[in-house]
Amino acid sequence: MKNLSTNTRRGFTLIELLVAMTITTIIITVLVSVTAMALDTWNRSRAEIKAARQAKSMIDTMARDFESIVSRKGNAFEWLYAKSNPSSDGPRGSTPPNGIDLIFFSAATDRYEGRIGDSTIDKGGDVSTVGYKLTYKDPIAGEDNDQYKTFVLYRKIVNPNVTFEKILGQASIKTPFETAVNTGDTGADIDNEVNFICENVYQFKTTFHIRFTEGTTSKTVRVPVGHGANSVKNISIKGVGMTDNNGENITGITGATGAQIKSAHLAAVDISITVLSDFGIQQMRMRSDLTGTKLEEFIAEHSYQYSKVVQLPGS
Repeated sequence: MKNLSTNTRRGFTLIELLVAMTITTIIITVLVSVTAMALDTWNRSRAEIKAARQAKSMIDTMARDFESIVSRKGNAFEWLYAKSNPSSDGPRGSTPPNGIDLIFFSAATDRYEGRIGDSTIDKGGDVSTVGYKLTYKDPIAGEDNDQYKTFVLYRKIVNPNVTFEKILGQASIKTPFETAVNTGDTGADIDNEVNFICENVYQFKTTFHIRFTEGTTSKTVRVPVGHGANSVKNISIKGVGMTDNNGENITGITGATGAQIKSAHLAAVDISITVLSDFGIQQMRMRSDLTGTKLEEFIAEHSYQYSKVVQLPGS
């Protein structure tokens, strides 16, 4: 009689398979969640770094211009023009709270395309005109397609020879600056793509620190340009004093005598900008519900604010 042996092969039971699948699902879910959180953190950090770089570049450029600002007393010429001019063409009709048209004279270091001393381009002189403008448009093509529009800050520089011929010695510098063209320029418009300096700038503000003498005391007042409380919408600095462009004394020195107004000068400028993340700009293009308080909360969540106080010559 022969004994027959058989090999019994036992597989997984249905219960064991279900348990294994449940554990695997939990592990995958955790991994996906952790990965998503890591990617979100990375994207936010990347957006903040990009915003910081753009803001630093813009603020450093403006600081250099202000550090070399040029003005003279004892004349009726205009030396600085600043006007609150928020863009009326934001995403889905939104309007940035503060955009400043800013024009002033400066010994800018990048005049003549930075080739100072090169006789083929440097026509002599060192007083240039610089201007800044914030608008909402496509920074590359300038087209009407809203898909690529963003808040763009532009900077235009008019070289010393053109400044001397067209702008210096004028009672108002806005119009001659807007029409002045350097040799080789593609156009006079300040928002031409060659004048691009920084994008995603939702808000651009300046606050002027103005010093004057009251009796025997030197007094400094802060004058923000904008639409907020205690702000002025315009400011003009001329060789005979400072006004709000309507011929009225600027806020903070109302009631001062003519001599006090004439003695006033800029001591410092506070530059402040709010830069939106790329995600913030995309959402503003797509969402129609971003108005009022909801818009303010959205901007606070998806923007980064930077500021710098620039001490001016002779302050």
